[in-house]
Amino acid sequence: MAGRLGQFAKYLILSLVSLSVLYPFFLMITSSLKSNLEILTSPLGLPSGFSLENYALVWEKVSFGKYVWNSIYVSGLSVFLILFISSLAAFYLSRFTFRWNSFVLFFFMIGLMLPMKLAILPLYMIMLQLHLLDTLTSLVILYVAGGIPFAVFVFYGFFRTLPTELDQSARLDGCNSFQVYYKIILPLMKPALGTVAIVQLIGVWNDFFYPLIFLKSEELSTIPLGVLTLFGEYDTEWNLLFASLTISSLPMIVAFLFASRQFIEGLTSGAIK
Repeated sequence: MAGRLGQFAKYLILSLVSLSVLYPFFLMITSSLKSNLEILTSPLGLPSGFSLENYALVWEKVSFGKYVWNSIYVSGLSVFLILFISSLAAFYLSRFTFRWNSFVLFFFMIGLMLPMKLAILPLYMIMLQLHLLDTLTSLVILYVAGGIPFAVFVFYGFFRTLPTELDQSARLDGCNSFQVYYKIILPLMKPALGTVAIVQLIGVWNDFFYPLIFLKSEELSTIPLGVLTLFGEYDTEWNLLFASLTISSLPMIVAFLFASRQFIEGLTSGAIK
């Protein structure tokens, strides 16, 4: 009896926690389907009808599509470069021994200790001298530079757990160093790749600070800046605001679910191998 009560209490607590986490998303989606008057009169109720008019208005009236595309471009390119560069660097540091190995690894770890936002003025001056202000390239460079230290730290620890006999067997079969990396090691990296991809994608997609500093043109704005524009120009049209928040969150949720699935599959595959 006590075991059943404990099991019931555990599921009850988990259900309440899940409800508290999911209800704001549910409320955001339902509010995006309401009219502005319906939101003000019945904020917690269900919409009277199903209509995507708010989404069409946001997409056309505010040109929200360009904000979504800018965020997808910056986030996708930044995460890809972080994964590629960091995995190569960590593979070399963990698999090869040379004189400056410890120094180079410590150099990467310094990036975890010093926040880049403390150097915002030098970064601004560098981008100004390189003529990269008000470009999406400046954001990609900043995100890649800021994400590499954490990624190298995770990948380096993961590589150290893989036996070197894998490398030796591949080299006996005629593989060079790069072939060992992408044919042997990379398929086993799915757990680490999924972890780093999730962390970096969340940070880049939701970042508001760097776009606010380095972007001036509205057509280059990312989603956080676009939502700020909505709050400034349409602060009384809550239906458009909730529609824009739903549009901005859905790609992130889908990407998170996809990366989580890859993460679990990678753990199982790595354990079997």
